[in-house]
Amino acid sequence: MNSNRTQMMQIQSEARDDKVIEVKIASTDIPVLRESDVLVRIEAAPINPSDLGLLFGPADMDKAQYLEDAEVSSIEAPIPSDLMPGVEGRINQNLSVGNEGAGIVVATGESEAAQGLLGKVVGFAGGGTYSEFKAVRAEHCIVMPEGTSPAQSASCFVNPMTVLGFVGTMRREGHSAMVHTAAASNLGQMLQKVALEENFPLVNIVRSQEQENILRGLGATFVCNSNTDSFHADLTDALIETGATLGFDATGGGSLASEILTCMEQAALASMKDSAFSRYGSTVHKQMYIYGGLERSSTVLNRSFGMAWGVGGWLLTPYLQIAGSEEVQQMRERVASSITTTFASSYANEVSLQGALSQEAVNEYRKQATGLKYLINPSL
Repeated sequence: MNSNRTQMMQIQSEARDDKVIEVKIASTDIPVLRESDVLVRIEAAPINPSDLGLLFGPADMDKAQYLEDAEVSSIEAPIPSDLMPGVEGRINQNLSVGNEGAGIVVATGESEAAQGLLGKVVGFAGGGTYSEFKAVRAEHCIVMPEGTSPAQSASCFVNPMTVLGFVGTMRREGHSAMVHTAAASNLGQMLQKVALEENFPLVNIVRSQEQENILRGLGATFVCNSNTDSFHADLTDALIETGATLGFDATGGGSLASEILTCMEQAALASMKDSAFSRYGSTVHKQMYIYGGLERSSTVLNRSFGMAWGVGGWLLTPYLQIAGSEEVQQMRERVASSITTTFASSYANEVSLQGALSQEAVNEYRKQATGLKYLINPSL
């Protein structure tokens, strides 16, 4: 790194009080390092669904205006008036974007732990990764095995740690199998690999034959296509066979979570045919967690699943706080050791900071579709 350099470029998002989201590439100071910090030259940062909420907020991107030239790129998109309350806490603030990334440590603070990372490839989370550089506490870095590239390391936190958090939640709450929606995603493929490694049943829900084929190729036994006429029956049969009473839903809206609970109830009743009838349904507790928002419509619950059930939200950060430092460190070490196998990610395209704000790229990664994940390389 040029020791005389003091400025860097990063993507920032601002919700303005004139009801516009502005996303731009801005110049800002390179961070000053504290004793235990390292400075990472970021070479890879994924665009996750969770990044889009900060990047574009509730803006109507179909009406966005794009400024693209050799010097600067920016996007301005209107925020519908009825959605302005959702951005009140960030009005007129330039917020740096990007939840996770990876790169090479090019400078360090004075601590021994920090200096020991000089020249190493590390992954990290914590925001502001759509930047040329980022200061990270040494102990927060996931140090990658020798020979691992930043691109291979970029998605080292959000998806892998979420997968391990799902498994930890299953164990903590006493379930023995689980259901997962949008299951052909990068995260879903990781979860299927972990299920095989740890030998627990996983029921995958997908939307197409192509997605089913992806999971079957990984060794999945239970894959249910929600766009088939037999979906309800197929899902119920899979739940009877696996005994899954825990689900993680990436879609959020619509009635899918409700239908999963209904099938869980039918599976529970099928396993207790000789028990006395109860108008309150089975006594088996069924739990659905919503962790994503791929479907933006209202969440609909059709109460056809008895009285022993729960629906809640699930986020990684609160889980890590529950898990504690020892378990979290074990999770991080497992991710690093398997970053090119179990926790490998694939990308449809690699773009620069400027390329990430092009209309063509935005229209693609906004779809949040399987096989369309983008990777930003700020060093390009």
